[in-house]
Amino acid sequence: MANGTAPFAPFEWMIAWRYLRARRAEGGVSVMTWISLVGITLAVFALIATLSVRAGFRAEFVDTILGANAHVTVYSSTYVDEQGVTTREIRDYEAMAERLRQVPGVTRVAPLVKGQVMAASRAGNAGVEVFGIAPGDLATIPRVADPETALGDIARFPEGIAIGSGVARELRVGVGDRIRLISPEGVKTPFGTSPRVNAYEVVYVFTAGRYDIDRTRVYMPFAEAQAYFNREGAADEMEVMVADPERVDEMTLELIRAAGERALVWSWRDASGAFLRALDIEDNVMFIILSILVLIAAMNIVSGLIMLVKNKGRDIGILRTMGLTEGAVLRVFFICGAFTGLIGTFFGAILGCLFAIYIDPIFSAVNYLSGGGVWDPSIRGIYELPAKLQARDVASAVVLSLGLSFVVTIFPARRAARMNPVEALRYE
Repeated sequence: MANGTAPFAPFEWMIAWRYLRARRAEGGVSVMTWISLVGITLAVFALIATLSVRAGFRAEFVDTILGANAHVTVYSSTYVDEQGVTTREIRDYEAMAERLRQVPGVTRVAPLVKGQVMAASRAGNAGVEVFGIAPGDLATIPRVADPETALGDIARFPEGIAIGSGVARELRVGVGDRIRLISPEGVKTPFGTSPRVNAYEVVYVFTAGRYDIDRTRVYMPFAEAQAYFNREGAADEMEVMVADPERVDEMTLELIRAAGERALVWSWRDASGAFLRALDIEDNVMFIILSILVLIAAMNIVSGLIMLVKNKGRDIGILRTMGLTEGAVLRVFFICGAFTGLIGTFFGAILGCLFAIYIDPIFSAVNYLSGGGVWDPSIRGIYELPAKLQARDVASAVVLSLGLSFVVTIFPARRAARMNPVEALRYE
């Protein structure tokens, strides 16, 4: 009957289909089939959803770093200047900036003056970090010049200061209000150093998308920052942006050579490398755990097939006496198991992709049903749960599920193929 037919012939598919849709009274295991199907679907859905959230979180985290911070920070080691004062200020910052711009791959270099001060308004006060930067350079910072939300006009930056939305919320101020910046390193008098207190108009409020930036960041025009922090004719560091931030480590040596002998370099990878490595380790662990979940779901296929083989022993014996080969019997039961894994994987992949695409309304619904406060940006750093659907993540989940489904199906299928027809029909 089967000796002259090709593998996976139509009659093998027909027999497998009859077994899959058979009712319990007919010796079928449709309930076990449905359990296996649902298990595979949920496992694949969970794997794709987790991988997409992981990819989205990493992409959002890196984007907020690169969109509002220097890719590379160049600063000076401690030295003694002409007046015999120990300092780390960069006096020749314009010449250094020009040399850094000549390095291949560098897109922008901006001298900075930085300092931590107390910001105060009539409604409150907060510790902030002031970045003194030229107006033209501020306009090239993506997460500030083109933020998620913004109030005011960045073109008016030379007339005042720009603050993060978290600072504005803490001080309860908006565009047009004035805030006082209090620095302990102020005016030097014969009686010592008195704090410097200056009032500035808020001309621009931005939301960079990262809680710690929006909560602490204040931008001040570079010349004003030099006067405010007593940095006349000097800069604290150089903010360097490059075309390919992922390859910034390869540029470190050239940047040091261009900056000069006292220069030190600190890249975004140095600042956040430990966190990114922790994310990678967590990704690997989560993939392994969810792979075990897929394996557990695939084992339900084994249970269903074993029951199916037991219930269909008489049919197997009859088919074997009619000329069906061991290989044909193996393929029939392999189709039964593989078909369940295939359909479960298909629906799981669809659900996982839909979850990643519509994660915002899903997360909003969960947040509403739980009464709010599900996502705390002060802890997680970003304002919402991100998801990034990647073809390789979907492919890895599908390949893993199908591979496990096919492998575990082989063992009960071989048991059915090796069944002795005489033993199967002895008590019939």
